[in-house]
Amino acid sequence: MRIVIAEDQGMLRGAISKLLALEEDIEIVGEADNGEQALELIRTERADIGVLDIEMPLLSGLDVAEKLRCESLECRIVIVTTFARSGYFQRAVKAGVQGYLLKDAPVSELAEALRKIDAGGRVFSPHLTFSLMEENNPLTKRESEILLHLKRGDSVKEISQTLYLSPATIRNYISEIIQKLEARNRMDAVTIAENKGWLEKPIL
Repeated sequence: MRIVIAEDQGMLRGAISKLLALEEDIEIVGEADNGEQALELIRTERADIGVLDIEMPLLSGLDVAEKLRCESLECRIVIVTTFARSGYFQRAVKAGVQGYLLKDAPVSELAEALRKIDAGGRVFSPHLTFSLMEENNPLTKRESEILLHLKRGDSVKEISQTLYLSPATIRNYISEIIQKLEARNRMDAVTIAENKGWLEKPIL
C-alpha cells in the first residue's frame, strides 16, 4: 500500500509514519502538514490511501476528501480525528470516505484498518459513530449562514445588508436558531453549532 499521511502536528505525524513504515505491506510515500500539500502529494504520488487529520491548515481532511471525489481519483481516504462531531461525520460519509477513526487508537489497529480498506472495505470507529448517526443538523442553510456571520462578529445590520434581508427578518432567524439549539444567546448558539461540526464552511 502506498500511503500519504497528513497531520499538522509534526511529532504525531512522524510517530505514525515511522510505526506504519515498519509494516511490510505499507510504504509511506509522502507526509503533509496541511491539506493543500496532502492533496498535491496524493495526486503526484498516486497514493492508494490518504490518512488525513480532520482539522488542518489551508484545507481540512474533509475538504481534501471532497476534492478527490470530484476528481474521481482512486485514492481511498481515512479520516483520523479526536472530534466526535455529527456534522463532521455526516460530511465524511457524503464525501465517500472509507475510514473514520480515532487518533488515539493504537497504530496496529490503524494498520489493520488500512489493510481492510485497501481490500475494498470500510472501517468506522464505533466510538465515533454510535451516537453521531442519529444526530441530524436542525439548521437550514440560511440559518447556518447567519450563524457564520455571527461567529465572524457581524452585527444584525451588517448581516441584513449582506444578505439583503431586513434587520427584523435577521432577528427572527436568530431567535429561531437559539430556540432550535436550546442556546442561551447568540454566541452560545455559535459555540453549540461549531462543536457539533455544523459550521465548518467559512464565509469568503
